[in-house]
Amino acid sequence: MSTKHPVMATMAVLAYIIMIVPIFFVVTTAFTAGSTLEFPPQGFSLRWFEEAATYEPFTSALVSSVELALIATAVSLALGVPVALGIHRGRIPGKNLVEGLFLSPLIVPELVVGLALFQQLMVGLDMANFPTLVIGHTVLMFPYAVRVTGASLAMADPALEEAARGLGASPVRTFWTITLPLLRPGIFSAGLLSFVTSFNNVPLSLLLQTRHFRTLPVTMLDYVQQRYDPMVAAMSTLLLALTVVIALVAERTVGFAKIFGGINR
Repeated sequence: MSTKHPVMATMAVLAYIIMIVPIFFVVTTAFTAGSTLEFPPQGFSLRWFEEAATYEPFTSALVSSVELALIATAVSLALGVPVALGIHRGRIPGKNLVEGLFLSPLIVPELVVGLALFQQLMVGLDMANFPTLVIGHTVLMFPYAVRVTGASLAMADPALEEAARGLGASPVRTFWTITLPLLRPGIFSAGLLSFVTSFNNVPLSLLLQTRHFRTLPVTMLDYVQQRYDPMVAAMSTLLLALTVVIALVAERTVGFAKIFGGINR
């Protein structure tokens, strides 16, 4: 690549540097023995990891973020999988237009979605913030379920389902024995993307949450506005390690080729 496409190779190297260097600074400062965020770190210590793991606002916000992400992911999959089946296996006129409408939340700014939900649900209907957050995160995660699950269906051979029905299997049995196993990589990857995106969401969560329910990213944002110590770097490093573990599990169980291979097809 360096001999045939030197410009592309240079741009790729620069892109990797831009992505990796900030992570390197965050991880190294998390292990500092000092009391402020500075580079190079002052000595080596695990002090800030211990403090981050025992800091009550972070731990309670972590539980809230996981709870919200799990519920939003489950709801988005429950709604998105039937929609993907209808688009790719049903006889719907204008399928591309219909799919584009379901993917439209990806192009709407999250602040606009959050403001609309705040005005219509929390102010207009006096809805609590947690159900509003679930609705908002589900709206944002729904396109992932439709698109990624649809990619699995696009790669699957419809003749397998037709053969099962031709042999006398009912539509329900065909779905459970043929279609669902074909969808499994797409459902797994859609759930993974939805969970990570929901967990890390800031704009929507910042608009819709209150002091009684706060997610971890927003709590960390509030923390760095008040203090300047490496605790946030330590928590970020822990979350980064968790993300790497999830990625390794996904690679071992399904494989990234199966997860993302058909999205652009």
